[in-house]
Amino acid sequence: MRSLLIFTVLLLVPGLGTHRAALDAPLTQLPAPPQMDVKGRWKVKFNLSGVGEKNLVLESKAGGVCSFSLLDAGVESKPLQAAWSQTTNDRVNFSGEAELPLGTCCVEIGTLVFKGKFKSNDSISGKAVFIGSTQDEENLNGFRTMVGTFIATRDSANH
Repeated sequence: MRSLLIFTVLLLVPGLGTHRAALDAPLTQLPAPPQMDVKGRWKVKFNLSGVGEKNLVLESKAGGVCSFSLLDAGVESKPLQAAWSQTTNDRVNFSGEAELPLGTCCVEIGTLVFKGKFKSNDSISGKAVFIGSTQDEENLNGFRTMVGTFIATRDSANH
């Protein structure tokens, strides 16, 4: 039994030195992943339930400042102030007031919100929500709400 114990110790002791050397070795840092950049001009295609597909141009600048220009209002709309923020895990949000055309006769004023994630530095996709200013007693939040999806692609001609 004693010889078995001595044999085991002799096998393990040299291994401890090897492990200790590995622990003392300097750690190498992995390169940081590239930071996705929201700044620039984006073509945004979004689809809201009950409204259908719509398009806008998002112009984003440093400091969370941006603007929306809706393209489906019959005539190109003037840019409307908006804001963007970038959170962890390549997530990005942008929102602002918008006049959303509904059908051929009406326009709803409200807040357009986009919450998405970078798929690449030139592509973002996620959920879109429009919260209208019209009160709707049957809706849980008290306002007309439309939900959908969006895809934004960087306008490479203006990058």
